[in-house]
Amino acid sequence: MTEKINLSSEVKEFIERIEASGGKPLYEMTAEEAREFLSELQKKDFIDIEAELKDITILTEYAGEVSVRIARPNNSSNEQLPAIIYAHGGGWVMGDKEIFGALIKKLAIETNAAVFFVEYSRSPQAKYPTALNEIYGVMDYVYYNPHEFNIDNNKMAIAGDSAGANMAAATMIRAKLSSGPKMKAQVLFYPVCDASMDTKSYNEFKNGPWLTKKAMEYFFDAYLPDERLRDDKYISILKAPVEDLKGLPPAIIITAENDVLRDEGEEYARRLDEAGVEVINFRANGTIHDFLMLNALQNTCQTKSVLRLTSALLKEIFNKKAPD
Repeated sequence: MTEKINLSSEVKEFIERIEASGGKPLYEMTAEEAREFLSELQKKDFIDIEAELKDITILTEYAGEVSVRIARPNNSSNEQLPAIIYAHGGGWVMGDKEIFGALIKKLAIETNAAVFFVEYSRSPQAKYPTALNEIYGVMDYVYYNPHEFNIDNNKMAIAGDSAGANMAAATMIRAKLSSGPKMKAQVLFYPVCDASMDTKSYNEFKNGPWLTKKAMEYFFDAYLPDERLRDDKYISILKAPVEDLKGLPPAIIITAENDVLRDEGEEYARRLDEAGVEVINFRANGTIHDFLMLNALQNTCQTKSVLRLTSALLKEIFNKKAPD
């Protein structure tokens, strides 16, 4: 590790545990091995959080059948709640409803909302734009069928982390350009915003801790092998024209200090601000990429603070009255 890396004691302990465990780097694993690695890691630090869960299949207009897990606060099934469509991270390759269990339950409880966790088709088995179409399809279906889920479609947001945040942001651009569903907010946790991988933070943290530049190259190769297409605005959202960003819903963008994706996430916040979009950008110091998802870091001050901040902001946005 270099002197530039500033980790809190809990995060440092986690990184040291990972390094001591040995094994080959993620970018040398098969997709199946990478998924198993993350699954086993999360199981070691499993957190039991009580919430109402329901697994369903939604027949979407844009992508056929898509599996979705709905998480709601306990005893809320008869209450009409706001809704959050959640696109998970994991480099388009890893991640599922169990791996993200703690995060989606906490988000549902603290925001008092129904969280729709989209089990999109993962790469490399599925290529771009399959997952993006599935996420858009779920958002579209829930928005136009709110009574089926007892949610208020006037209080809907989209959220995601990492690769999922990339797709959440792209979904908002697509919805705007196609006059699609109207979300009240977009929540982007340490988003992938540019396939160029040439920022200062990429240089500083190319070897980690945790997420590396080689891992990001591995993920992009799985999701969209043709490098010539990676400048598309639905992949490299930083390259979207300002006109396409104008009128997007308010954005909450969270970045991590020790993360290759830090600078591009903060640059996207500036781009949205230039386009006249309401933006709150918060950097969590002393922590790493994926800190909100990792069970081992659930009790760190960074995770607890960011979840409280995000939930409070979403509640405020959901309850904001439209001007007369």
